[in-house]
Amino acid sequence: MRIGYACLTVGVPNTELKTCLLKNASDEKLTELIKHNLNALENMIDYNIDNRVELFRISSSIIPFGSNPVNRIIWWEVFEKQFKKIGKKIAKSGMRVSMHPGQYTVLNSADESIVTSAIADLDYHARIMDSLGLSSENKIILHIGGVYNDKKQAIKRFLKNYDRLDETVKKRLVIENDDKSYTISDVLIIGKALDIPVVFDNLHHQVNPCDGNQSDCYWIDACKSTWKNGDGSQKIHYSQQNPEKKPGSHSKTIGITEFMVFYQELNGRDLDLMLEVKDKNLSAIKCINCTTEKKEINRLEQEWSKYKYAVLERSPLDYLEIRKLLNNKDSYPSVEFYNLVESSFQKETTIGNSINVAQHIWGYFRTLALPSEKKYFLKLLDQYERGEASIKKVKKNLWKMTVKYEQTYLMDSYYYVII
Repeated sequence: MRIGYACLTVGVPNTELKTCLLKNASDEKLTELIKHNLNALENMIDYNIDNRVELFRISSSIIPFGSNPVNRIIWWEVFEKQFKKIGKKIAKSGMRVSMHPGQYTVLNSADESIVTSAIADLDYHARIMDSLGLSSENKIILHIGGVYNDKKQAIKRFLKNYDRLDETVKKRLVIENDDKSYTISDVLIIGKALDIPVVFDNLHHQVNPCDGNQSDCYWIDACKSTWKNGDGSQKIHYSQQNPEKKPGSHSKTIGITEFMVFYQELNGRDLDLMLEVKDKNLSAIKCINCTTEKKEINRLEQEWSKYKYAVLERSPLDYLEIRKLLNNKDSYPSVEFYNLVESSFQKETTIGNSINVAQHIWGYFRTLALPSEKKYFLKLLDQYERGEASIKKVKKNLWKMTVKYEQTYLMDSYYYVII
């Protein structure tokens, strides 16, 4: 099973995507942004390869205004070499990628202008995949769209408008159930009518079910029949409900105990599993480490080196428990490790803990920092203790020092990104 994440990386330098306002979208500006975003994408791919992440969703924002007439750049020719370079890395590593147009790409709209825009947007997504030189196993995922007070007619429009799509789109298109309008049963009917693959989304099904008597695995197996030779392994989406938000909202992280229950229920099914979660790659690596056949303690030790200061800031007790847990080099307590990490993040930070960890981090620069830098750091800590500065400001200063003095160990720390 390949497990992956969507669009953005957390805590990985030089992977931020950039865009601009429509009014500022000049040829020069767009060329600059595309170059930056392709470099960021390559850094994401390199990160995935280094961390054994073999499933990844590429953001639709790679090319700003990619399907908008304002973007007049022939970007697939201008950046042809870089696309091919990235595509070769993806293919050589065995990684599978996908794309997922957003909520405004609605193929079954009753408004022709919206349909025309949707077709153009799907063409844009297919062009990115083709520019990367990737096979048809690398898919474009689409929701059916709206109901418009008449689901039967809306489905007919989807079927009709599908015929208008270019073959480069059709060979990659897969459809997915959503959390409001189209259940997995609806989407299976459409998928079989068009002979295209169907992706099962567990949280969408939980919020918008069609038959409460059937298990997730029943529907996963039903969808499997829509995946043909050339489509690659069956793909599903997995997420968990954020308890603080409306139904269908993705959780901040994947709770590992809940995930492992789902994983065990899959009972060895050959699937590609895309996580939809706020902390992106952090949850992907968590789930990969808990399901891997290569149970090497150094995997957890590498993770601990990234999490340790974020954990210590929240819970010194959990910090000590994790250190004890990892002392046995012949064990592989992955689920226990991540449960303790998750436990620490449920706890509120205290001013005392935050100051203690900030001082610990400062120790990396103690013999390197200028007297003026030390003075400023101590001033910031004092202001934070008195409620006159935020911990974000303290961390921003520490990050600046980390980069200046090239403390590579700290550059990978989640201390700076989990606030």
